[in-house]
Amino acid sequence: MEKPIAIANYFIRKSLNTGVELTPMKLIKLVYISHGWYLALYNEPLLGEGVQAWQYGPVINSIYHATKKFGNGQITEQLFDYSSMTYLMPDPQLYPFLDRIWGIYGKFDGLQLSAMTHQPQTPWDITWHDRGGNKNSAVVISNDLIKDHYKSKLTPANAQP
Repeated sequence: MEKPIAIANYFIRKSLNTGVELTPMKLIKLVYISHGWYLALYNEPLLGEGVQAWQYGPVINSIYHATKKFGNGQITEQLFDYSSMTYLMPDPQLYPFLDRIWGIYGKFDGLQLSAMTHQPQTPWDITWHDRGGNKNSAVVISNDLIKDHYKSKLTPANAQP
């Protein structure tokens, strides 16, 4: 499992190298979607932190707090991990998988990605409306729910990363 900031830094680096805009909302959704597809394809979590159901969708708390200084604007620098005192990057073996996520989802903006994660019967929708997320703060969306959702999207054409 990876620290969410390491996965986030991978996407930030892609954004800075390609000139594709990356806002905090878009980054959080990309990291969440990566986690979902990783669960579906490999049956294990990508992230070592739970994804929470917040009013405006699935949120990774550590990334939210690390990027809120950018507001709704472009993220202009990698995120520093104070626990390790470094700019973390994920295991290089994950790069092809993360490249695929970037290739598919990187063209969407934060609002478009948010709309994808807010569809009826998505893990966020179920947790927010049916499992008390709207009544309690920081309810974690279960990895099983996320995994089942992304597995349901698998077709023979995308069954391999």
